[in-house]
Amino acid sequence: MSSVSVRNLVSGIGLLVAVTTTLVIPTGYFLTSYFNKAGITQYQADLGAAPISQYIYSHNALWQYQELRLAGLLAIVDRTGEPVRKRIIDSSGKTVLDEGPEVAAPTLTRNAPIVVSGATVGRVEISTSLQRLLIETALASILSGLLGCAAFFALRILPLRVLDRTLDNLAAANRMIEDRNRRLRRQNEKLKAKETELREQNRLFDAALNNMTQGLCMFDKCARLVVRNQRYLTMYGLSPDVVKRGCTLRELMQHRKGRGSFSGDPKQYSRDMLRALASGEPVTSVVEIGNGRVVALVSNPIPGGGWVATHEDITERREAEAKIHFMARHDILTSLPNRREFREEMETALASGESLAVMCLDLDRFKQINDTLGHPVGDRMLQAVAVRLKDCLRDGDIVSRIGGDEFAILQRNADQPNAATALATRVIEAMEQPFDIDGNHVNIGASIGIAIAPADGMDVNRLLMSGDLALYRAKAEEKGTFRFFEQAMDARMQARHRLELDLRKGIANQEFELYYQPIVKLDTQRISGFEALLRWHHPERGLVSPDEFIPLAEEVGLIVPLGEWVLREACLEAAKWPANLHVAVNLSPAQFRSRNIEQVVFSALANSRLLPQRLELEITETLLLADEKTTLATLHNLREFGVSIAMDDFGTGYSSLGYLRSFPFDKIKIDRSFVADLLTRKDSLAIVRAVTELGTSLGMSITAEGVETVPQLDWLKKEGCTEAQGYLFSPPRPASAVAEMISRIGPATLRVA
Repeated sequence: MSSVSVRNLVSGIGLLVAVTTTLVIPTGYFLTSYFNKAGITQYQADLGAAPISQYIYSHNALWQYQELRLAGLLAIVDRTGEPVRKRIIDSSGKTVLDEGPEVAAPTLTRNAPIVVSGATVGRVEISTSLQRLLIETALASILSGLLGCAAFFALRILPLRVLDRTLDNLAAANRMIEDRNRRLRRQNEKLKAKETELREQNRLFDAALNNMTQGLCMFDKCARLVVRNQRYLTMYGLSPDVVKRGCTLRELMQHRKGRGSFSGDPKQYSRDMLRALASGEPVTSVVEIGNGRVVALVSNPIPGGGWVATHEDITERREAEAKIHFMARHDILTSLPNRREFREEMETALASGESLAVMCLDLDRFKQINDTLGHPVGDRMLQAVAVRLKDCLRDGDIVSRIGGDEFAILQRNADQPNAATALATRVIEAMEQPFDIDGNHVNIGASIGIAIAPADGMDVNRLLMSGDLALYRAKAEEKGTFRFFEQAMDARMQARHRLELDLRKGIANQEFELYYQPIVKLDTQRISGFEALLRWHHPERGLVSPDEFIPLAEEVGLIVPLGEWVLREACLEAAKWPANLHVAVNLSPAQFRSRNIEQVVFSALANSRLLPQRLELEITETLLLADEKTTLATLHNLREFGVSIAMDDFGTGYSSLGYLRSFPFDKIKIDRSFVADLLTRKDSLAIVRAVTELGTSLGMSITAEGVETVPQLDWLKKEGCTEAQGYLFSPPRPASAVAEMISRIGPATLRVA
């Protein structure tokens, strides 16, 4: 209730008391006095009527006229001391007696009947004045009014002062309480915020705890469980009803033992753990639990006693590490040991001083499998080869995949070279057996180079190099065989290495020159163009045969810069010739693998201003074996530009006819091997005839290479060849002799020849 309401209530009570005092006292006094006076007056009337009734009963006759007697009887009324007016009135209403002083108004009148023998013969009427009563009542009203005012002031002023003082005290107390309440509210809000923060932290802690990949347990200094997460229960298959707060380490380990994840003595384990933690250092261990999984346990002491233990399941990590270790030392495709593992095995065997054989093995015709059937088939082929190789070995022997289609075998503790010979023979025979790969009937072979320790060296690198040299010799002489290392092989390899160095110097020193061999059109017997052929003028060895350095240049990648130089020089030289002559340039597969052959050709033509129609590019089917789709697209682009494309050495490969269908060559060049045997072997003649007929039907020119005699020329003309080149016309000669060859070679020359 507010102070205003209290003040209004107190004022109302004071006013009510004042009004009540002012009204009730005079009213009560008046009513009391009035009813008392009325009672007295009635009594006076009754008192006067009684003797008069007796008198009339005795003297009934003419009683109305006995005024003195009647007045005497009524004198008894005057004994009250209150002045009254007395009247006797008969039954007819006639006043019989009227005496007494006049009574001041207002008056109070009371009647009493005069009964005689049961009959009312009149009445006595007594009147008295109420004036005095009214005055007394007025005085009482004044006094009660004063008393009411006093009561009002007493009940209002004093309580209100006390109330104000009390309210002030209450207001001060209320302000103090409110201030305290505000502080309490702020503290409460802070506590609520802190509680919310703690609740959120607990939620995050619980989420982090139960989403850990590790199992976690915290123990107090009495080895009783304080905290654990769900991962710990899941890891060991434990019951949350047992592993709960307050559970001892011994009880927990007993429960684990019952669930099969611990096989030791729980009591002894607890003692050992507490003893180990007493040093203050972390306690680590790796254990294998009952289901074969491996767990790493780390227990870290905490200040004040107790420790936190983490349990990490490292099974997958161990397996991954083992897999990584295996992959680091094994070939992913075949699962055979890789080069690193093989070398370490060799080092171990050499360190033991035992005799051993190192075999370097290379698959024959494997590249054709990849190119024709695709790399997935090639991969499964390598896997099948790995299985056969392992089947050929004894226990203790090792086979490794070195890379690509190269393998190596380490044969230990055997009678050498007999054991190596027997093993190499088994391997070659196994590789010659057909393979069935995804329904494809595949035939390959293997060539092997063998080095023996200690005869051929006691160093890993030396033995592997010796094996490679023997392998190189085996592949060069006859594929599908094996060769033992010989010192002469090393000499040849050293010579090859020197040749490679000289080749690099020769490119830098511009020791190369183009020679040109004429191509004669047989119907006109005139030169139609020249084939550009590369020659190397070695400063010490003189003129080096292309058969000696071209394969080496292709092998070491130098054919690409050499080929670009040949193309530029040939175009520049051809631009000086008559417009009806073209120049033919051989392209290597390596130049196509460089992916910029189109730009090289366009650049050479632009720099020399030679028309594209005067350039003829010669390729072999070996080029089409690798990435046929891309190569064909490049050839189409060059042909659309105007450059002529010729198939060189036709008939010496495996798929020549198929390539004639896949690309519209402008020319077919018959290999010199068929021309050389043209007059002595029927099969060569048949092949030449078939090629010329095929070329004619396809609208392609036919050029025969290696023509050296007139009879060969006559046969070629007869079979329909359109062009020929060879020593019959001229050997390859320098660019300075081109003009002389143009003027010299003609119908007359050919008739003389």
